[in-house]
Amino acid sequence: MTSLYPLKFKPQAKATVWGGNKLNALFNKPFPATKKIGESWELSAVQRNLSVLANGFLKGNTIEELMEVYLGELMGEKNYERFGIEFPVLVKLIDAAETLSVQVHPDDETARIRHNAYGKTEMWHILQADDGAGLYVGFNRNLTAMEFYNRVQNNTLLETLNFVTVQPGDTFFITPGTIHAIGKGIVLAEIQQTSDITYRIYDWGREHDPATARAMHVEQAIDIIDYTEKTNAKIDYARLPNEPVQLVDSPYFVTNLVEITDPLERNLSGNDSFVIYVCIDGDAIIQYGKHFETVTKGETLLIPAAIADVTLLPSPKATLLETYIM
Repeated sequence: MTSLYPLKFKPQAKATVWGGNKLNALFNKPFPATKKIGESWELSAVQRNLSVLANGFLKGNTIEELMEVYLGELMGEKNYERFGIEFPVLVKLIDAAETLSVQVHPDDETARIRHNAYGKTEMWHILQADDGAGLYVGFNRNLTAMEFYNRVQNNTLLETLNFVTVQPGDTFFITPGTIHAIGKGIVLAEIQQTSDITYRIYDWGREHDPATARAMHVEQAIDIIDYTEKTNAKIDYARLPNEPVQLVDSPYFVTNLVEITDPLERNLSGNDSFVIYVCIDGDAIIQYGKHFETVTKGETLLIPAAIADVTLLPSPKATLLETYIM
């Protein structure tokens, strides 16, 4: 029997020009109150941002070091054959006190050619939203590359972007090539491929202030953008208590919403994959065999592939995002 167990990692605070302090308030994160923290990287295999284990006898090891030792026991055999020792999923909590840059991500082929990296497919699950807060996702009509470029130059691009107001529970699937931005007043969970490649197009004037300026990538982005009208990134789903509800089914990850008020047994052996639980509300206890691990609101837990069965015990209720690769 494997010596692996459910793994918790230390959250990594990322200060940003658009961040706030809601991650501390909502999820009891131990981040500096004096800094604008835009992101908490909950589980990361991005180089120079490797997650460090926070529990059990393996405490202090990075996700990469665990991969090097446990291989398929941690990843699942087919995932290990596909990804090697590079853990393929990145989990973040995001606090947008101000609107993020308008941006786009490359697909796998472009990222491999240009950056020797994976592309970036991602999903967002809204956790908190101020009144009227929303997302920019795709264009509200078809564009050409020439019109796009001209609108960037004359500062009228926003007229073409599709804006969607949001509320907690809304879920969006963002494919490579889709232009997008998270609006101010939103806290969300982001699940994505392990990639940190972003092409910024517009930054709300911050790019012109030396104190906040970041590199723009219009030329790199122009040939990878999907210029067709896209207003359907939102996922429609029915909320069902005490059973998994699928939100996303992609080659890069599968994510389910699990809302529990009663114990829920999950047989994971058929997945041949790790499973990630992100607790987005309430508290839960994960039982595996005779052992228990608690996951509280805002925490992320990685279940190694070698653990075949778990029982999710609400305390007294919990909502979890469940992610794996099929």
